[in-house]
Amino acid sequence: MILLIDADSLIFASCLKKRESDLDNPFYVYIEDCISKFDEQFMQIINDLEELYDIKKVLVFNGSRGNFRKLLTKKYKANRKKIEIPPLLGDMHKYVFENYKGIKGYGVETDDMVAKYWHNITQDVGRDNVMIVSIDKDYKQFPALIYNYHFNHRTVLDITEQDAMYNFYEQMIVGDVADNVNYFKGKGKAFAKKYYLGCETKYQYTKKLYELFKKEYKSKARQRYTECYNLLKLRTK
Repeated sequence: MILLIDADSLIFASCLKKRESDLDNPFYVYIEDCISKFDEQFMQIINDLEELYDIKKVLVFNGSRGNFRKLLTKKYKANRKKIEIPPLLGDMHKYVFENYKGIKGYGVETDDMVAKYWHNITQDVGRDNVMIVSIDKDYKQFPALIYNYHFNHRTVLDITEQDAMYNFYEQMIVGDVADNVNYFKGKGKAFAKKYYLGCETKYQYTKKLYELFKKEYKSKARQRYTECYNLLKLRTK
């Protein structure tokens, strides 16, 4: 098994410390503490998966810059401006680059880099020999093996082709709160499930979805559809 680890969330979490009270600093002030926490969490993931699979290779991804999606609309991730950045976050990304041979991209997100490598490696060795390691739900748009390492889950998801297609078209309606993407306010998963009832092919999903965009955005339907698609679709090339 080849593991593709999206380390961005792990790195961010490594900068956070447990607080005894609301007045405590939420971030570590010594890089050694961050490194220790990251290494421990990283190895826990590897150890857990080694009990189930023969791990042949591990690729780590982090710190991509210049996300093109921010050029499509100013609203993209605008809700994150209020999030306080850990002071040692940059140092931790550097640590992972140097010690774990972290892979990063320019003009894209780390998700896109993982998606690209997953697509290419899958073509060579087959999808059953590659696993994405991440807590990010966006990867569910691919028919992939995905390990969610969150302590409340710690489970391997086996996403089928049909599930992957549905997951993406559902997200086009539901949006992504974390990235401030929402083109149909008030329409959630229950609406999407009912709306797509009977759809099985990409053509059917696309046709139904575009009808919804036309109803909502009239003459700007094509523009909004394209914008939403490009914000949510991970790049594999």
